[in-house]
Amino acid sequence: MKARDIAAAIESIVPLELAQDWDNVGFLVGDAGQNVKTALLTIDITAAVLAEARKLKADMIVSYHPVIWDGLKQITAGGPTGVVYELIRAGISVFSIHTALDTVAGGVNDGLAEILGIESAEPLGDYVDAASSCTYKLVVFVPLDSFREVSEAVFAAGAGKLGNYSRCGFAVEGTGTFLPLDGAAPAVGKRGKFEKVPEMRFETIVPGDKLDAVIAAMRQAHPYEMPAFDVFQQCNSRSREGLGRIGELARPMRLSALLGKVKKATGAKAAGIIGPEDRLVKKAAVCAGSCGKIIDTVIAAKADLYLTGELKHHQALAAQEAGLTCVCLSHTVSERFMLKKFAKQLKKQLNSVIIKVSKKDADPFRWKIV
Repeated sequence: MKARDIAAAIESIVPLELAQDWDNVGFLVGDAGQNVKTALLTIDITAAVLAEARKLKADMIVSYHPVIWDGLKQITAGGPTGVVYELIRAGISVFSIHTALDTVAGGVNDGLAEILGIESAEPLGDYVDAASSCTYKLVVFVPLDSFREVSEAVFAAGAGKLGNYSRCGFAVEGTGTFLPLDGAAPAVGKRGKFEKVPEMRFETIVPGDKLDAVIAAMRQAHPYEMPAFDVFQQCNSRSREGLGRIGELARPMRLSALLGKVKKATGAKAAGIIGPEDRLVKKAAVCAGSCGKIIDTVIAAKADLYLTGELKHHQALAAQEAGLTCVCLSHTVSERFMLKKFAKQLKKQLNSVIIKVSKKDADPFRWKIV
């Protein structure tokens, strides 16, 4: 399978438009036309992970954290660009997903929320405007005898779904007017003659990720050379996509019991705890990696617990003073548990590619009692 096909499969699961604007996601290293037989999943691309990829004869690495953060002025064997240099030498492509996987429904933050048992979890902040999360209204004008064919094509392409209902639309009859000019090839009427045609104004709802396909289907089914149509964005129906999650627990639990669930799910061997430990948790928030800047949102929401990767000192003090209990797992420990779940999703779409989860990818911190 080509690297570009694997990239497309990844993007169908994790739309890159959900990433934060400061992030660097997507196809970062390699040739999109390269044949890929084996892909390795990892949080970070380190020298140890690169050696593992070579040993496995992996053609592609799918990394959570980008291997390239900023613009590179040089790529050399030594220094911070050494891994990028060796990836290129080895012919190993890299695709990174990072905050897109944090934000997407069913991604890292939803995974953390599920571990704690948060019900109806909502994003905490750092919202993104993603076209796929928008809803649009398509309005198209169709001659009466073509209305059925065009509406059926539009519905078949994914339009007209509203909750538990499908094929939702509205139509009203009216009169369309047009004057075909030189160079036109009208399906109805003649060039140079003003026409009045009985038409249906047909409108329906279209999800953002189906918009292009619906418009293409409408154009193909429509008899006119230049169909008249409008697309309106339904701003009020936009879902808020963002980082973190917050909500009430399905069943309130003692912190000690929740820590047991977190340890089992993430493999965490240690955690930094801020604030009260002997408490019953009814409302909790989560955010993978480093999400300290939204700590004020968590405090204002009066959550009992905040599960995250790491906090800066002043953020930890703010939580302590507010009486908020925080559990810091270490940055990558709060993310790594998701790789196995993501691997299963990829395997369903990439039957011809061997998907491996790195065994050399690890937390750079080693926790010891001193």
